[in-house]
Amino acid sequence: MSNASISKLKKDVAPYEKTDTKASIMQIINTIGPLLLLWYGAYLSLSVSYWLTLLIAIVASGFMVRTFIIFHDCCHGSFFKSKLANDIVGTITGVLTIVPYEQWKKSHSIHHATSSNLDKRGIGDMWILTVEEYEASSIWTKIYYRIYRNPVVMFGVGPIAVFLLQYRFNTKNARKKERINTYITNVSIVVLYSLLCWAVGWQAFLLIQTPIFFVSGLLGIWLFYVQHQFEDSYFEHEDEWSYVQAAVEGSSYYKLPKVLQWITGNIGFHHVHHLSPRVPNYNLEKAHNATPPLQKATTITLSKSFKSLRFRLWDEEKKSFISFKEMKRTKENEHSLSKQLKAKRSNPKPSLEGK
Repeated sequence: MSNASISKLKKDVAPYEKTDTKASIMQIINTIGPLLLLWYGAYLSLSVSYWLTLLIAIVASGFMVRTFIIFHDCCHGSFFKSKLANDIVGTITGVLTIVPYEQWKKSHSIHHATSSNLDKRGIGDMWILTVEEYEASSIWTKIYYRIYRNPVVMFGVGPIAVFLLQYRFNTKNARKKERINTYITNVSIVVLYSLLCWAVGWQAFLLIQTPIFFVSGLLGIWLFYVQHQFEDSYFEHEDEWSYVQAAVEGSSYYKLPKVLQWITGNIGFHHVHHLSPRVPNYNLEKAHNATPPLQKATTITLSKSFKSLRFRLWDEEKKSFISFKEMKRTKENEHSLSKQLKAKRSNPKPSLEGK
């Protein structure tokens, strides 16, 4: 993409970077309000049927995801014009979603700056190995990687490992502000959960909060996973890497049914978000519809997205994600071809000379 095209693309998206305070406040009301009501409804339903409680909890988990989108926008400074307002709302929604605001803001900004860059992996993203890297790894690294990339582990253990454990601790290089924010978040979570246990009983609290936490965590990891790990994604080394291409080609347009698009805060327009993180979630669709080049981004439907569950490794030669089976099949074919070539060299056809 030429510099002129990039400049025009950014210029076309710029009008949608404006924050609408009224829209932001309305989103808080229509997100946090239903979340609280659904939580209380789940509590009341315990005396009727736990199956009903689970149903309500699943719906509530959707609003927890939507709460996280507000948190996410605050981290980018796109939800309010005021930095203080973003910091306050971001910290509060961080407590609700059990994610420390300053810590996540830092790692996520690194993710945006290095997304799809093969030479700058490791912070704010999922573990991805290339075929070549996997083959050169030790047996223990291969085993660990296979466990990590297993869908049951990634989406079953993932929410517990990431949200419940990882986010409770600061990184070694965390600055004072980040450390304090993590402590405040952790203490606030303990206080909130203690009050809820006191109000409804610890058994009722666990019966309600556990499914909400697990389903919302699973959905959060799934959205992050599927929007960067689709078959013909974009990954390049530093010398060939492009921020714009990483945004438009390395992030998908996850085309969801309208209800799911609303509940996930339009995050399906991930290519728009990566091109310009300053666009509030409620303007992402508008920016996509008004900018023809963005409409060329890879579109993934809900049904097709499950295909990504088999993706394990990035093949630099094919420029595509492949499964372990595909890697094995390719190696077997290469080995077979190599044996055929060796056989031809060792058993050349008899010469016709002298006959």
